[in-house]
Amino acid sequence: MEGRSATNSSSEAILSESHGADLLSKLPSREGWSEPLVLYNNYWIRPRIAATIMRLQSSFRPRHDDIILASNPKCGTTWMKALAFVITNRSRYDIENNHPLLSCHPHEVVPFIEIPLNGDMNYVETLPSPRLLATHMPLSLFPKSLAASSCCRIVYVCRHPKDAFVSRWHFENKICRGNNIDLENAFSMFSEGFSAYGPFWEHCLEYWRESTTSPDKVLFLKYEDLMSEPVKYVKRLAAFLGVPFSTKEEEDGIPEEVVRLCSFDKLSTLHTNQTGDMVRRANLIIENSAFFRKGKVGDWVNHMSEEMGRKLDCIVEEKLKGSGLVL
Repeated sequence: MEGRSATNSSSEAILSESHGADLLSKLPSREGWSEPLVLYNNYWIRPRIAATIMRLQSSFRPRHDDIILASNPKCGTTWMKALAFVITNRSRYDIENNHPLLSCHPHEVVPFIEIPLNGDMNYVETLPSPRLLATHMPLSLFPKSLAASSCCRIVYVCRHPKDAFVSRWHFENKICRGNNIDLENAFSMFSEGFSAYGPFWEHCLEYWRESTTSPDKVLFLKYEDLMSEPVKYVKRLAAFLGVPFSTKEEEDGIPEEVVRLCSFDKLSTLHTNQTGDMVRRANLIIENSAFFRKGKVGDWVNHMSEEMGRKLDCIVEEKLKGSGLVL
């Protein structure tokens, strides 16, 4: 029986992968960014990521206590990973001495669901519970098993589209050698909704709507709010994740210590985040330092014209009309 079960499981995996490859080849494709993107369920995705998401539909097994950190790319993902990891593990590690975050990149301690660490699709299954995972997937692309789970918590962080766009443009040009993208062309594509995991605003809207109907399941945060009042939102994040700070912890300044350890100034200067590569494949090289550029609010004014800013504001305002979400 065991042999038959293993064979069936293996056959199903092969069939699923074959079906995914066939479906992937039939998806609309468009060039313009560092890699071509395919349109999968109304979102533009890198082909290999789309293939992984397809496989996850049948292979991902959620756990009741999973914590999912979700975001559009370049919207505070690295910072949120650091904050959530320190908050949820503060009973295991001393914040001030030999903390894992001092020697490991935030993307190493909190793996992406759809971007396998070192290409290992099974890695997240080896993690002990409760798992702290991340994703750039829009809610509608979640594996059905995860979407149906009523117990896991989701934290979504969004960012003003103008800053998110500029950060994305810089990132693309840094990771893809010899294939720089002109700002005006990148802006035009982004404004059309054509970017990795885009349209940007639809991605935000999916999580926003879920947060309004299921606030106990989805916490919707804005990068700008986190930047302006980090201690306040660190406390709110801890409470949502089920590990609120005690009165004594607050008196001892633990929330402030979390903020200091996870600050851009601290993380960006660590040796582990200044050296080494996260990915090295052909012309795609993602250095650990690429995830730490500025982290500033309003940096878009140093790159985009006022006219471009107004245009994107108008597009986003129209796309979000009637939702109650303001970016």
